[in-house]
Amino acid sequence: MAKLVILGSANAISDSTHENTHLALLGEKHTVLIDCVSNPLVRLQQAGVDHEQITDVILTHFHPDHVSGVPLLLMNMWLLGRKQPLNIYGLHHTLQRVEALMDFYEWSHWPNFFPVVFHHLPAQNNMPVLSNEEFRISAWPVRHLVPTIGLRIEFPQLDKALAYSCDTEPCPEVVEMADGVDVLIHEASGAGTGHSSAAQAGGIARQVEAGRLYLIHYPTRGVDPGHLVAEAKRTFGGEVALAEDFMTLEF
Repeated sequence: MAKLVILGSANAISDSTHENTHLALLGEKHTVLIDCVSNPLVRLQQAGVDHEQITDVILTHFHPDHVSGVPLLLMNMWLLGRKQPLNIYGLHHTLQRVEALMDFYEWSHWPNFFPVVFHHLPAQNNMPVLSNEEFRISAWPVRHLVPTIGLRIEFPQLDKALAYSCDTEPCPEVVEMADGVDVLIHEASGAGTGHSSAAQAGGIARQVEAGRLYLIHYPTRGVDPGHLVAEAKRTFGGEVALAEDFMTLEF
């Protein structure tokens, strides 16, 4: 059995009960962190996820509310004695900047640092990211303010699939990526350049014939996001819910 844990559900401005959007994909042998913010080890502990089991990190794009926790994650893993390699995947635009950020911390001088392998992905549709016996992950470039990828995660042993739009305005790439998925996790920051409204997310869910729609990356500070479900239901007749912090989706 695999499961996806919502580590955070807020847009760029988090609050006391909603952290910035990031996720953890857990299998029996592999744990994948999708984006990395805040104090990662503390958040993982709160979610009941063992940081020592993390095998891979996927970074969707280089914005602070998606990558700000990377230096702290790497430093804390190193200080706690990690030895096994860590794979980090992302577009060249993203990883080039993450590596430069780590260079500012002079991490090459940190003694006995564990191996970190950066996998630079080309910006093309249905780009394989990683594959094992538990899940297959592919990336599509989506339409945000900087180069960004959405993800399709397939569970071959279960014949199930989910898609995560990441930060994007409605675009054909999301439709292709999410075609026929059992679960669509789509951002609902609000309509505008590089982002989508809940109604637009519902329209995408209807178009791809998703089984369920979870809204994520929505405004939380000073607003009640509860109305977003009703908004999405106006354009999608299936099950709709807000992705909430520490929610677990099991496959």
